[in-house]
Amino acid sequence: MMLPDLGSLLGFSTEKIEKGDFILLSDRNADASFLINHFLSLYLRAGCKVCFLGLVQSFSHYSAVALRLGVNLVQAREQGQLVFLEGLKDSVGQLLQQGPDSEAYPMGFLRGSQTDLRSLFRFVQRSVGGAGEWSPSILLVDDLSVLLSLGVSVEAILDFSHYCRTTVCHQLQGNMVMLVRVGEDEDDEEGPELLLKALTHQCSLALSIQGLPTGYCRDIHGQVEVRWKERGPGAAGPGGALAQKKLLQYKVHDKGVSFFARGTSSAVL
Repeated sequence: MMLPDLGSLLGFSTEKIEKGDFILLSDRNADASFLINHFLSLYLRAGCKVCFLGLVQSFSHYSAVALRLGVNLVQAREQGQLVFLEGLKDSVGQLLQQGPDSEAYPMGFLRGSQTDLRSLFRFVQRSVGGAGEWSPSILLVDDLSVLLSLGVSVEAILDFSHYCRTTVCHQLQGNMVMLVRVGEDEDDEEGPELLLKALTHQCSLALSIQGLPTGYCRDIHGQVEVRWKERGPGAAGPGGALAQKKLLQYKVHDKGVSFFARGTSSAVL
């Protein structure tokens, strides 16, 4: 089974999909892409309707990785289970397009007079609605922080996240997974750091991927901090503190990931 350790760690499986969750992924001096691939494959295997905003990687990239994990993205897209926005290609097309109707396109904010993300949100609305035989609806975004480099403000991205969470998590009782990348040298006052802090208050589960404090190790690729809010009547609501925390180390394999408590890898024993 694909990434069984991560599924056991989070309590997720194709038979048990929690609903209404906002899952926030982040990385610092490391690469959290394996988490994006995990959630994409997990939700498709579970029969969910997935809207994937691929802002930094192409469809062919994710398709090649998914095939190694036993999931066919081409087939999922043809069947209507997967809606994939290829942000890189659409960005170039939008910048080269002639005509005044740029707001009708998902990446229309690149040419429009407004720097908000209404056109991108409308695309999400159309994509997650009317899931049909596929349920629940899932929104997956591979790197929100890239929008900052395209001239979008932190406030506009937070508005976009809020409206997406209201639509996907609350109205449709689906899930939302978003990735934010933070540079090693960025401080609390810079865009990605501010964005990450604000989204952490909104999410129900946060997975933070970091490099090892001791530097590179061939057998240990990094560490992951998992923080989640308690469920149930006494749980913290939106904006509340993340109540539980666990810190593990990991190693990425060709078809999965191994997790272990700090200091228990065979590489350090």
